Amino acid sequence: MLKPGELTPGITALEYFDRRIRLAEKLPNSSVAIVVGSTVQFASGSVFHPFQQNNDLFYLSGWNEPDSVIVIEKPDSNLENVVFHMIVPPKDTHAELWEGPKTGVEGAREIFNADESEDTFRVGTYLEKVIKRNKNIFIDMPKTQRKTVANAFQNFFSIGGNSKYSTVEGVVNANSSGKPVKPLSNLIAEMRVIKSDAELRVMRRAGQISGRAYNQAFAKRFKTERTLKAYLEYRFISGGCDKSAYIPVVGSGTNALCIHYTRNDDAMYQDEMTLVDAAGALGGYCADISRTWPNSGKFTKPQAELYQAVLNVEKSVIEQCTESVGASLHDLHEMSISYFKRELRNTGMGDLTTLELNRLYPHYIGHNLGLDVHDTPSYSRMAKLRAGQVVTVEPGIYVPDDLKYPKHYRNIGIRVEDDIAVGKDTYTNLTIEAAKEIVDIERIAEVGVTTPLEDEVLEVF
Repeated sequence: MLKPGELTPGITALEYFDRRIRLAEKLPNSSVAIVVGSTVQFASGSVFHPFQQNNDLFYLSGWNEPDSVIVIEKPDSNLENVVFHMIVPPKDTHAELWEGPKTGVEGAREIFNADESEDTFRVGTYLEKVIKRNKNIFIDMPKTQRKTVANAFQNFFSIGGNSKYSTVEGVVNANSSGKPVKPLSNLIAEMRVIKSDAELRVMRRAGQISGRAYNQAFAKRFKTERTLKAYLEYRFISGGCDKSAYIPVVGSGTNALCIHYTRNDDAMYQDEMTLVDAAGALGGYCADISRTWPNSGKFTKPQAELYQAVLNVEKSVIEQCTESVGASLHDLHEMSISYFKRELRNTGMGDLTTLELNRLYPHYIGHNLGLDVHDTPSYSRMAKLRAGQVVTVEPGIYVPDDLKYPKHYRNIGIRVEDDIAVGKDTYTNLTIEAAKEIVDIERIAEVGVTTPLEDEVLEVF
């Protein structure tokens, strides 16, 4: 499923190398940047959750196995001397019988291009040597811990939980040097927020697959939220995505008033609308789509009026998603408030104050998108949008059962969301396949989807 040169779908080993060099450029001489990978999390007893790697580690290496550490060492100003270390679980015949084959220490060098590698059983002594020969240590630590090397590794740097490879002995001795320990994630976030051409291609494909799944869902009449959820997740994966990007929201009727409704266990009635927030992920990169449509396949007049108001706001905000406009995410949110006041006035809701609108529109206009659904949260919302940035635009209106609102709008929740790649003077809608005009949704509901169905896709690109 990978093309020659790729380490993960759509991303080459050379791009991962370039990312590490760009990070090294941000570091002072005689520095080590240490990124600790994730461990397997357990739901109950021996029942485990799907593994989710620390995405900073994944971004710099493409490595997707648990209980691992990467280190980028910059001894001097010559970037050719940067050393990429990987500390990973060794090959283990017994463990692999249960868990499947591991890449191992040699594979870290041969496949993932580590300059040096070691197994996690020796993580303590190995890191001690690396730290001792450098002056600056970059690592992300809990805010509750004192910023010392001892606490960083004794309390936070726990590899593998109860695994036999859990050891950090010897690393605490580095504390005696008093070397500064600095945070790392902000430096990586500055890199992650701007996507490369390769990243944009992967995200575009994830958005395309996810958007087509929505159209296929429009054409069906589901009776329960859980069935619609299962159908969409199936279509994401059979269309070529690896998995769902997040737990889907499938809220019919009043359930749509809950922003992050994920129970998805109610019946769906023909006189209601259903709000869905769901999408697939490909090669680690997430899509994020919301659509709302009538269960009957035909909008009533009130449903159409409120839906069109939300859609108009979304389209107006998307038009501002270029670098040349000079807007920030915060600016886009303020614009959406202004647009909503205009649109809701046109529906007969009256002149709403910002406070009154906040009750109907309680969430933000969007967020950065990438390896995480809410990508690079430390990146300021006040920063101006830049070419290569990918943001969601997701206005929504949620009208409670309150006498102050027109009766025909009560208990309706609507959100429309697309993923927008910012350009210099233009933008690209990465999720454009998902129909959102009223006429298109109703037409698909009536006659179905004419695009050939892609099923169990192996060649994604």
